[in-house]
Amino acid sequence: MAGHFTRSRFTQMLLTVMDGKQPWAWEDFVTSRLTTASLKIHFQHEYAIYVRGFLVFLVHIHSNNPPASVRRMLAKNIYEEDTGGLSLGTSHPALFLSMMEGLRFRSQNFEHIRLLPAARPDRAWLDRISNHRQWVLGAAALTVFAEGSVKDRAELAKLSKPKNFEEIEAVIARHPLVRYHNLSPDRMDLMRAQQAVLTYLKKCLTLWLAYHDAVAKACGIIKP
Repeated sequence: MAGHFTRSRFTQMLLTVMDGKQPWAWEDFVTSRLTTASLKIHFQHEYAIYVRGFLVFLVHIHSNNPPASVRRMLAKNIYEEDTGGLSLGTSHPALFLSMMEGLRFRSQNFEHIRLLPAARPDRAWLDRISNHRQWVLGAAALTVFAEGSVKDRAELAKLSKPKNFEEIEAVIARHPLVRYHNLSPDRMDLMRAQQAVLTYLKKCLTLWLAYHDAVAKACGIIKP
């Protein structure tokens, strides 16, 4: 039963999901193997689904009226995403497009993007889950899956090497993977939502991998 999960066990189950966030073609995207044209396909999809969409997803979660402390956190993130007012004074999508210009991709190439068929369910799913009436599910999809990576397990291990329960709890509480655990049980029914969180994150992973497979094929990468 989800309600019987310990925090550490739940964290390990989340990390197991994140262990799978490693597309077979990822090495091609993070090395010099791709052509400029193929890179543009990749970045256009990243921009359309995640960079430009992230602000929308945050607004969806905020609109579902989570506890005040969560709303404040979301409001800060929305402000930063849309204006860069807490950092460099430039919106995050604009910063991304500036990086693209450094790669000699014109901003106009990112205005109207036709998603590959296998990428559309991924974006539609993120719209749907971020609008879920149980706000914690949308928050998990964004803070755990969208912002996380296959490196999460190693990064969590590097924070410290706890020897007792209190130290383990301190490490978990500081990590972005489980930062929503900081809310008290009477303000967030997390334990009852855990199984749903795991189910939805697994679906995030399935759709995300399908999306990356499609982009890899569009870029001419042959699966070994």
